[in-house]
Amino acid sequence: MIELKPIRVLRAVSDLKSFSQAARALDLAPASVTRIINQLEQDLGAQLLVRTTRQVALTSAGATVLSRYRPLLEGFEEVTQDLQRSIRPDAGHLRLTAPISLGIALLPQVIAGFRLAYPGISVEINFTDTLIDVIEENCDLAVRVSGPPTDKSTIWRKLCEVPRRAIAAPALFDRLPRPQHPDDLIAAPLMSYGAKGEPEQWSFARAGAQRTVRAGKTVISNNGDFLYAMARIGEGICVLPDFITADGLQSGAVIEVLPDWSIPSLWLTLFYPPYERLPPVVGTFADYFEAFIDDHPDLRVPV
Repeated sequence: MIELKPIRVLRAVSDLKSFSQAARALDLAPASVTRIINQLEQDLGAQLLVRTTRQVALTSAGATVLSRYRPLLEGFEEVTQDLQRSIRPDAGHLRLTAPISLGIALLPQVIAGFRLAYPGISVEINFTDTLIDVIEENCDLAVRVSGPPTDKSTIWRKLCEVPRRAIAAPALFDRLPRPQHPDDLIAAPLMSYGAKGEPEQWSFARAGAQRTVRAGKTVISNNGDFLYAMARIGEGICVLPDFITADGLQSGAVIEVLPDWSIPSLWLTLFYPPYERLPPVVGTFADYFEAFIDDHPDLRVPV
């Protein structure tokens, strides 16, 4: 039976065209490389290499052997590396998905710090405001800002709550009365966040009183940055998380509508496929992300 080590040695000698360089590359003694090649030639019953004073080259038999074994060797090495990554918490590849607004506001700092701490982990990020199926999309982890999870087919981990509020540009109330109570809200200027074309329902609470308002159908979008831009130019009222609106509220570009009434917070949550055991690389990122949120009050959500 031909073992993999002699084929690996043959490949190194052929690629480097030198026994001595192959020995250095494989961390072997030159005499060991010579002995391994000689034994491989005996086992196969053919001369595999032609040795001259200037270089080493494959014979036709050697070229045939290496061309047949090289794909098998590379496949074996790839599988071995994948398996090693799957059991190491500091090496491997991580596939993430995150909403666009949150991703641009927060994830650059998170990923930069994570890559510095774990240079052996590569990161692939798909930004989308659609709640994708992490199982069907072959995603290791999804970062979501949404209501409390109801999906029983996934595992989730809550990092923190995300306050949100109704906002509008001051100029909007130059042409519309400023509402003093949720009952004063009319549907037409209420812009909705959603992915299915359905208007939102907003819940307001104050001192035990609750009101539910159905937003309008005039503007519906699944992107919070777009709705915020529309609100800033005076096109209507929308309910958005603080990480989108905080700067505008501070500068006065937008104002809070009905500030005496609260709106239920969203959750910043990590979703995983239903792993029997959380892959080490996924656990490493989840732990880092949670610690990052806790350690950076100036960057955490809520802002």
